[in-house]
Amino acid sequence: LLRILPPDADGDLFAQPRDWQGDQQQAPLVLMVAPPSSGPALGPGDIVLARLTGVSGEAHRYEGRLIRRIGSADGPARLLGIFRGNAERGRITPVDKKRGGEWIVPAGATLNATDGELVEAERTGARARTGLSAARIVRRLGDPSRALSLIAIRQHGIPQAFPDPAVAEADLAAPAPPDGREDLRELPFLTIDPADARDHDDACYAHPDDDPDNPGGHVVWVAIADVAHYVRPGSALDGAARDRGNSTYFPDRVVPMLPDRLSGDLCSLRAGCSRPCIAVRMVLDAGGRKIGHRFVRGLMRSVAALTYGQAQAAIDGGPDEGAGPLLRPLYAAYEAVKVARAARQPLDLDLPERKVVLDERGGVVSVDFRERLDAHRLIEEFMVLANIAAAEELTRRGRPLLFRVHEAPDAGRLETLRDAARAAGLPFVRGAGVKTRHLNRLLEAARGTAHAETISMAVLRSMTQACYAPENGGHFGLALAGYAHFTSPIRRYADLVVHRALIAAHGWGEDGLTGAEAARLAETAALVSERERRSLVAERDTTDRYLAARLAGRVGEEMAGRVSGVVRFGLFVRLSEDGADALVPMASLGQRFRFDARTQRMVGRRSGAVIGTGQAVTVRLTRADPMTGGLVAELLTVDGAPVTGAGGGRKVAGGQRKAGAGRERPGANPAPAGRRRRR
Repeated sequence: LLRILPPDADGDLFAQPRDWQGDQQQAPLVLMVAPPSSGPALGPGDIVLARLTGVSGEAHRYEGRLIRRIGSADGPARLLGIFRGNAERGRITPVDKKRGGEWIVPAGATLNATDGELVEAERTGARARTGLSAARIVRRLGDPSRALSLIAIRQHGIPQAFPDPAVAEADLAAPAPPDGREDLRELPFLTIDPADARDHDDACYAHPDDDPDNPGGHVVWVAIADVAHYVRPGSALDGAARDRGNSTYFPDRVVPMLPDRLSGDLCSLRAGCSRPCIAVRMVLDAGGRKIGHRFVRGLMRSVAALTYGQAQAAIDGGPDEGAGPLLRPLYAAYEAVKVARAARQPLDLDLPERKVVLDERGGVVSVDFRERLDAHRLIEEFMVLANIAAAEELTRRGRPLLFRVHEAPDAGRLETLRDAARAAGLPFVRGAGVKTRHLNRLLEAARGTAHAETISMAVLRSMTQACYAPENGGHFGLALAGYAHFTSPIRRYADLVVHRALIAAHGWGEDGLTGAEAARLAETAALVSERERRSLVAERDTTDRYLAARLAGRVGEEMAGRVSGVVRFGLFVRLSEDGADALVPMASLGQRFRFDARTQRMVGRRSGAVIGTGQAVTVRLTRADPMTGGLVAELLTVDGAPVTGAGGGRKVAGGQRKAGAGRERPGANPAPAGRRRRR
C-alpha cells in the first residue's frame, strides 16, 4: 500500500509506503506511472495498491503501476487558499505551495465568497472525476494582500487568542512582593535590545573583579524576568504557554507565548520599574573563562533601556544616553570573553538576517539586512554564559531539566558539504571526526571569495536541527558539553521549565518544577521542539510572501544573483538585491542538462558545461506569487556568459567544464531557507 504525495515542481506524482518499517530512515520514493485512463485521477493523500518495479540511476527507487485506489489517508482536512469563481461555484488554489492541486467548490458551498478572496475550506470527502477534492468554504478571510502573516498563522495552526481562563489569570496578576528575594535594585542593570523589541526579558551589569586572587578578572550579572512567579504549574496560563511553546515573530505582528499583561508589562524588565528576576552572578578570569557562578532569586531595577545601535554608538564614542560608564565594563568583560570563545571555537556562522520593513498599510517598503554589531555579540555571549551556568548548576545538583541539544552532522551531510567545498576549490578535512574548528577554517577560506555565501549556506544545511531533550546530548555548534536555555522565559517555554528547575533546586518557593512536570519532560521536550519548528517555518514562509509581494510588480525585469542551490527540479538563485530565492525550473533549462547528485551541479549532457552553487548569474523574473511566496525565473547568463538555445535545448555558452563527466544518479536537496538565531 502506498500513500500518494503532492505533485513535484515538474508535475510528477510520487508515493511512499504507507507503513514504512525498513532499516532506512527515509521511506523510498515510488514514481507513479501509466495511471488508468478511466476513473478519478489520483490526488495527494490517496492510499493505493500498486505493483512496483525497481529502477536504478534515478532519485526514486521504484516505479509504481496502479492496481486500485483504496481510499484517502487524510480524511476530513482543511485548506487555506484563494477562491476563484463566483457566489455559485468555483475552485480554491492553496496558498501552501507544497499542497499541490486545487479543490472544487460546488454550488451551495461557497459561503458567498467573491473571486480573489482568501478563504478557509474543508474537504467534504467527495472527489470529482478530475481527481480534485470537493470542498466547502467554512470561513471568509478577506483581501489576501493584507493578511500575509495571517495566512501563515492559520496555515500552521498557531493559536492567536488566549483561552478566557488564561486571560483572567493574567489580568488578576499583581507585581511580585520583595519577600524572600535578594534585593538587587542598587545594581545598575541595563537592557540592550532591538529597536523594535516588544519585551525585555534580560538585563546585564558588569564590573571588574576586586578579588586579588583573580587579577584582571570580571564579574558579570545577567538578570532574567521571573516568569515562573506568574505562570504556575497546572494553571491556565501554563497550559496556554506550553501549547504555544514559544512566541512567533512576523514583520507586522507577534503571536506571544504569554498575554501582553505579562509579556509586555509585569515580566518585562522596563527601565525604572522594580521587577522580580532570577539572576546569575558569574566570575570570569582575565582570559574570559567562567570560574564561578551563583544564582539568586531577586528583585532588580533596570536603569536604562538601550537599543543595539545606541549601545554601539556609545561605546564607539557617540552619544551614550548616559550609559557610557555602565557600558565600558560590559565591553571590557566582552573583550575577555572573546578570547575564551576563540579558544573554544564555536561555529562562526554569521549569516545576515533579512528584515522586512512595512508601511502603515502593510505594504513592503524595503527588505533590509540586519546589521550585526559588537553590541549584538556582547549580549549573545553573555546569554550563552548564563545558559551554560544554568545547565552546570542543575546537572551538579542532579536535577531534571530540559537541555538544548545540537548533534554533530552525520556522515551523509558532511559528504555533501565536502562536495560543495570541492566544487568551490576549497580544502576541507576528511573523515567523520569533524569539529567546529574545521568548519570555521572552511568558512574563513571562503570569506571574501565568490563562494562565501554559498559555503556558509552549505555549512548551515549540513547542521542538524537543534532541539530540546531531558538527556544531555551536548551542543555541537557552540562546542559545549552541556547547554540549557535559561534567558528567554517570556518567549520560550523551555526556559520557563529551567527556571522552575532552579527554583526547586534552591528551595525558593512552591512554584518550582513539580514531580508531575519532571515525569513528562520527554513529552514537553518533543512538544516545544515541534512548536519551535512550526514557528520557524511560519516566519520563513511569511518573509517569502512579503518578498514575493514586493517583487510582484517587477516581473519581467532582469536581476543579478548567485546560484544558491541545485536540485533535481532546477536551480535556486539568491537575488543579490534582497536575498530572495527564485527557482529556475529544470524544464526551462531543457533536456541538455542533467542533475549530478554527487557534485550538486547541473551538467551539460553533451557540452560538459556546468552550473553550480556560487556562480554569478543573471535571471529574468517570470513569476512572483505573494500567496505562496514562490518566485520563478528564467536563466539568462552564468558567470557573464549568455545561456543560448531555445525551449528544450538551452545551453551555457562558455560555462565551466567538467572533464570526463559520467552519468550520476539524480537526487534531491532541500531548498535554501532563511534563518533565525535560536541556539
